[in-house]
Amino acid sequence: MAKPRGTDGSLLSSLPWTLGALTISLIPHVPFLPFWITVAFLGCAGWRYLIEKRRRTLPSSWLRAGLALGCFLGVLATYSSISGVGPGSALLAIMAALKLLETRKRRDQFVLLFLSIFLVMSSLLREQYLWSVPYMALSMLVIMTAWLRMSAGDDQSARQSFATGGRLLLYAVPLAIVMWVFFPRLSSPFWAVPIDTSQASSGLSDTMSPGDITSLSMSDEVAFRVAFDGEIPAPRDRYWRGLVLTRFNGRTWSGREPSISRSALDQIEVEGDPINYEVTLEPTRQQWVFALDMPTSWSLRRTFMGPQQQLARMTPIDQRVAYKVTSYTSFRVGTELSELYRNWYSDLPDDSNPRTMKLAREMHAAAGSDRAFVDAVLQKLNREEFYYTLEPPPLGRNPVDRFLFETRRGFCEHYASAFSVMMRSAGIPTRVVLGYQGGEVNPMGGHLIVRQSDAHAWTEIWLDGLGWYRIDPTAAVAPERINVGASDAAFDAIGQSWGLSAPSRLVHQIKLTWDAMNAKWNEWILGSGPDTQNSFMKWLGMDEPSWRKMMLILISLVIGLIMLISLLLMMRSRPPQKDEAARLYSRFVKKTGLEPQTGETAQVFAQRVIQSHAAPGEIVSEITAAYMDARYGYGDESAHNRLRVAVGVMR
Repeated sequence: MAKPRGTDGSLLSSLPWTLGALTISLIPHVPFLPFWITVAFLGCAGWRYLIEKRRRTLPSSWLRAGLALGCFLGVLATYSSISGVGPGSALLAIMAALKLLETRKRRDQFVLLFLSIFLVMSSLLREQYLWSVPYMALSMLVIMTAWLRMSAGDDQSARQSFATGGRLLLYAVPLAIVMWVFFPRLSSPFWAVPIDTSQASSGLSDTMSPGDITSLSMSDEVAFRVAFDGEIPAPRDRYWRGLVLTRFNGRTWSGREPSISRSALDQIEVEGDPINYEVTLEPTRQQWVFALDMPTSWSLRRTFMGPQQQLARMTPIDQRVAYKVTSYTSFRVGTELSELYRNWYSDLPDDSNPRTMKLAREMHAAAGSDRAFVDAVLQKLNREEFYYTLEPPPLGRNPVDRFLFETRRGFCEHYASAFSVMMRSAGIPTRVVLGYQGGEVNPMGGHLIVRQSDAHAWTEIWLDGLGWYRIDPTAAVAPERINVGASDAAFDAIGQSWGLSAPSRLVHQIKLTWDAMNAKWNEWILGSGPDTQNSFMKWLGMDEPSWRKMMLILISLVIGLIMLISLLLMMRSRPPQKDEAARLYSRFVKKTGLEPQTGETAQVFAQRVIQSHAAPGEIVSEITAAYMDARYGYGDESAHNRLRVAVGVMR
């Protein structure tokens, strides 16, 4: 027998709630899903609602199978894989949409609500933002309400179902808190989930081609936050070292893949006092680890120092990480350089930027020494009409020549590239460093915010007796970019000349407040690890917290909370106490020795008692009449007294 394909409208009252639960569970995934999946979901939801409303037939099995196969192939073609958070979320979303097209009974809606819960929880695999908690509470409340609406009677309103779902979630809050506090933390997660790598969220790439960029948009997205143990260094000392570029093909600077150097740390000679701080780095999908120039020790596992003193991790940073670093702002690096490396760091293509090479060699010959030549180039950038702007003109072929002799407009990458080419043209070993410079102090949280707009490029030259020495040519053109920073410059008139638009002070203050809340969320909740848990256990009085002790406390508290919640539910749902009339009538029934039958009224029971001679007929009639008056009449005290006296004299 063929299965029925039609609908009778029985799901019309609960279907909108199911659709709402699916929609709210899909919202966090929409920015990461292909556009066609969102459109397909909305199309299936609208189609299913019209089918139920108009009593139409559901799509055939062949059509549903074809749609499922097509969507599966679409996900595979979009992601080139079906494993990982991205493809998994996409498959879950599209299969939930297709499941709507075969929903016939309420049990099918239960399956959809289970899928909604999985969609909500899978959003945490990408990130656990501060707004994740209210979102999860709201989404679970909607899902619980949809669940209750499927079994609600005609006399139960949506508001009552909403309140019941809220109470159920409140009952679960103490259990969740106890589980979070006492469940033993592990130094590493239970599982590793591959995160999407189709986009890089860092403001830096592993190449630099300033001649190809005609507009640089400034993003206020947070790159990382820094909490210092002592005073925060001055803006001019806040150089956050990232990757180093050593090769130039006439247009583009590039570096090598991260590699371990056992001698890189030994080449660093430090002076002054150390600076201790903790960095909370946002996901970058890259291997570079940022630290204040120059780092000497770090706590991030599986992190190494490369040959140019850059920090990198063995695997891309696809989740937020926190690590402690010790750095020195006064240092020297590599006071000796072999002839092989001297030639490597001075290499330039023979047929590129000839005017720049000629100018550099003439200036070097006139200066008489490397140090004098460096000063002469910086003075040229400072005194002549060079401008810092985020909207430079295109440079075309030989970009350094056109920049120095024609356009003279650019941002940090233009000046770092031009300065490096001039240094190499004179035989001075030079490399380009990419990272961040500056940062904004959040007065509410007391930490430093380094945004993507703080991305910066500077140079390092090698001089006899000094080793690798930092030179920032941008400081010669726009010293306020170094001394003030991009964030603060946006509020000044100088920022407008760069192409920055000044944000509202009120909006900026709100952003700082939100950032402070996010920083505390990351520190207290997401950053809570074994050390934090052990400290909290000791604060509670547990001298030597161990895995067994915490598990024993956890089990005891969970059992106690379950018993308390069960007691509250029993007290809430227990039947009301019998009134005085019912209690006296129960005593009469007990004295007769007979049991009332199901559905038997008081008058019928009285006739049966009289016929069985279990009690005198006059007393039985009097008790029955008094009971009817006391229970169903006006309930005055005289009726209760008559009933009390009659039952009392009965033997």
